[in-house]
Amino acid sequence: MERLTKQERTIEFRHLRHFIATAEHGSFRKAGVALGLSQSAVSRSIADLEDQIGASLFHRHTWGVELTYAGQRFLRRARHVVRTIDAGTDDAAAIGRSEYGSIHIGIYSSIASGFLAELLRAYNARHGGVQINLVDGNAAEHVAAIRKLRVDVAFLTGTEEWAGCDTVHLWSERVFAVLPLEHRLARCDELEWQVLAGESFIVSEAPPGQEIRDYLVRRLAGLDRHPAIQVQYVGRDNLLPLVAIGRGLTLVSEAMTVAQFPGIAYRPIVAEVLPFSAVWSPRNDNPAFRRLLSMARSMATTGNANGAIRLASQTGLNAAP
Repeated sequence: MERLTKQERTIEFRHLRHFIATAEHGSFRKAGVALGLSQSAVSRSIADLEDQIGASLFHRHTWGVELTYAGQRFLRRARHVVRTIDAGTDDAAAIGRSEYGSIHIGIYSSIASGFLAELLRAYNARHGGVQINLVDGNAAEHVAAIRKLRVDVAFLTGTEEWAGCDTVHLWSERVFAVLPLEHRLARCDELEWQVLAGESFIVSEAPPGQEIRDYLVRRLAGLDRHPAIQVQYVGRDNLLPLVAIGRGLTLVSEAMTVAQFPGIAYRPIVAEVLPFSAVWSPRNDNPAFRRLLSMARSMATTGNANGAIRLASQTGLNAAP
């Protein structure tokens, strides 16, 4: 039997499967039945494999076949190769189904309640093997990371188009003023911008503090008022207790109103609604991210999270006990 060089060998995966099946069944006919092939197709495949290797793998008998010494040695390696490829295929398929892998998500809104909370809860229930990494930051930071594929998707306020990115509007939330429970405006069910024009505000230095500051300036500029805004170098969790002791008012989106803090009240601002959009790179082929985006679009279409958003506003309207 002519021996081929390594470069000339073209052993295919099917050759190994046919060889293993023949070894296990001791017959080309029985192996063919197990594989759904004809006896002649299995016989030709084994002959082709033997030509590629340059050694006989079976002794042929009228009653069947048995492995040669070379065949016995090759069987162990063939089984190892098939197991390795099968395991790799299963692993790749699992990643493709988003059973494993990781996803980096840039956030602006609170995940305490509302659309984003429901989305992450549903995604985790379906793809619990995927590692979810949440990244705080402002819009510019998130988009820069998206372009470099360091962040898979960011959920940002507004519907702005970002160069090199795809964007889709998913949900909207009302805007709430946060004020001390004893504040005179806490007696109101809703607030107009006019009654807020003379108030002092505080924002966090951390995101989304700058966005809130810009939002206040835009809204109150139309009333010919320049708001008094003080930056506090604390996170959101410590900003609200400062509101409670009277250091100033602040703003939050609807999802944040589920957070309960003593001494504060949430009041919606009339006709103020924030749109939220997903932003991602069209070059991103992370299957875990693609599943999340598909789920988000489906939820946005069916409105599955609307009830959760309403619940958040209802439970957050009054002061915490």
